[in-house]
Amino acid sequence: MQHFHLPVVPPPPTGLRADPTYQAFWLLRVGFTVAPVLFGLDKFAGVLTDWERYLAPSIDRLVPGTAHQAMLAVGVIEIIAGIVVAILPRFGGYLVAAWLGGVILNLLLLGSFHDVALRDFGLLLGALAFARIAVAVGPAERARRGD
Repeated sequence: MQHFHLPVVPPPPTGLRADPTYQAFWLLRVGFTVAPVLFGLDKFAGVLTDWERYLAPSIDRLVPGTAHQAMLAVGVIEIIAGIVVAILPRFGGYLVAAWLGGVILNLLLLGSFHDVALRDFGLLLGALAFARIAVAVGPAERARRGD
């Protein structure tokens, strides 16, 4: 008689890195760091799109300089926001959410790109959720590092 043995299944991982909240925190941290930095850099390179067409004329009249210069300033702000998320996630999440609120307002004033505004609203909610998760994960992460 032949005996079949089931494979030995290792126990599930334990610790902070196995925690779904911690995993979600890192997914969002990477995303909200990389995306703003890449979008900010593209304001200078112009590979993805013509960013100036997304600037509402009423906003363009408020800021000094040309629409192109305004988009360069936007790029710098986006790069800074991404870096802040990487360094200070609890604050950075709220910073990105506020920035996305401004983008949404600009798009609504533009009167077009409502699909992009709706997408950015979803991202705004994600940034707020990230900021809240960062509050929960921060103490555990500091304890793991020995801070």
